[in-house]
Amino acid sequence: MDLSVFITKQGMEKLQKRIQHLMNDERPEVIKQIAIAREFGDLSENAEYKAGKERQRYIDTEIDYLRRRSAQLKVVDTEGFPKDVLRFGSYCVADDITNGERICYQVVGAEELNFTHEEGVMAVSVVSPIGKALLGKKVGEIAVVSAPMGERHLKIIEIR
Repeated sequence: MDLSVFITKQGMEKLQKRIQHLMNDERPEVIKQIAIAREFGDLSENAEYKAGKERQRYIDTEIDYLRRRSAQLKVVDTEGFPKDVLRFGSYCVADDITNGERICYQVVGAEELNFTHEEGVMAVSVVSPIGKALLGKKVGEIAVVSAPMGERHLKIIEIR
């Protein structure tokens, strides 16, 4: 099963807000800047005009990508999930046995990582080494994360 196509309900809402922000705020502002720069005259040597057009292309590309990708994603409403096992969308508090650090994780879809910024929570992709290791674990179990810099051992303290 391709886990990269899943996104939480909250993640999809944030992705849609990003599309709306780009379309309703950023793009119109750049178009105004281009119009003002066009009034300066010779477009071949107009740095403001060139920068504005480049920014517009970047925004249009991002809008297009996010629209196409959101149509492919499958929304998972995690509200009703039991908290006995760590599942997609779950939060967990884990102790890194290797260095003694306590970290709060949320396992989310790969597309959500750019939009998930919650204070004190580290969002990890469901397809990342940490995400894969955490899935299916219960409180008290140890998730072994195989990462390029070596193994990490995360003891699950709490699932929310």
